[in-house]
Amino acid sequence: MADLNGSVLEQFLADRRVDHTNLSSLQALAPTLEYLRRTGQAPPPEPPVPVGPVEEALARFEEYLLVQRSISAAVAQAYLRWVRPFVAQLPVVQDELALVRLDAAQVSRFVTGHLPGLSRKNAQMTATSLRSFLRFAHVEGLVGVDLAPAVPPFAFRRQSGLPEPLTAQQVHALTDACDPCTAVGRRDLAVITCLVRLGLRCGEVADMVLEDLDWTGGTITVHGKGGRIDVMPLPVDVGQVLVAYLRQGRPSTTERVVFLTAVAPIRALSRSGLSCIVARAARRAGLGTIHAHRLRHTAASATLNAGATLEQVSHLLRHVSPATTAVYAKTDLARLSTLTRPWPTSGSRS
Repeated sequence: MADLNGSVLEQFLADRRVDHTNLSSLQALAPTLEYLRRTGQAPPPEPPVPVGPVEEALARFEEYLLVQRSISAAVAQAYLRWVRPFVAQLPVVQDELALVRLDAAQVSRFVTGHLPGLSRKNAQMTATSLRSFLRFAHVEGLVGVDLAPAVPPFAFRRQSGLPEPLTAQQVHALTDACDPCTAVGRRDLAVITCLVRLGLRCGEVADMVLEDLDWTGGTITVHGKGGRIDVMPLPVDVGQVLVAYLRQGRPSTTERVVFLTAVAPIRALSRSGLSCIVARAARRAGLGTIHAHRLRHTAASATLNAGATLEQVSHLLRHVSPATTAVYAKTDLARLSTLTRPWPTSGSRS
């Protein structure tokens, strides 16, 4: 199958559409192709060739994000999606984007015209991605000056929100919703336990490989944002559910990723797949809609309420800035209670 390339696939699909209506698109063949490529029976997919000045500029921007900024591939793809509307509306001169003519006024017009129609989160991330693209354009010499400051700061107070941790009863209900007598239940219980006990991000659980688990030393290696690598203690209860899954729940495969899909084609669970595990367990437990990142909030709040300092919580969550951890001070009920004033029982009218 060494010649299983794009043209061969297109010919196969064209022939199949004559007599069949199912499995007649590349998307439908994706699981089969992924299996053949993973087992070495088919060549890897041909890298897409950027077509047009917009795609070429975005491809260069993606390379800048991955190499110069050490941003993960998933985040880089999100940046491309958010900044694409800006790049697509730039003028093209002789098959090239006319970035050299770009000025602050054009940037401001796009921001004021495009962002108001977006949700708060999408507007915030579009502004962030646009600043990053403009810095890239300046570094690459595509524009004469750095136009990133032309994107105004987004009006959002970082500490205005309040984390919504789960209570201990809700956590127990969530874990009880996973049946430890089945392979899928053991996997789901291990995923939820890693999230709520270690405070890991979805991507960090998804990227975990077998070599990250040091059973002798009782540690786990976490691959975090920006290429950061941390070694954390592996609590006994987390180790127990992981062992139960690895011995009696994980499919037999050469894959080194810890958490895998339960049905063929067997492959690593995606970040969205992990979050769906939490959401399904929450629905079974009657807790409504709960996604994976809320378990990270729960781990932080539970640690703080148990007497840990904000600095210790920051180490647990592996935050770069202490300001990111400060929001959890609002959930520290024990310390907040010492600030309350007694309710006046008597007083005089003025």
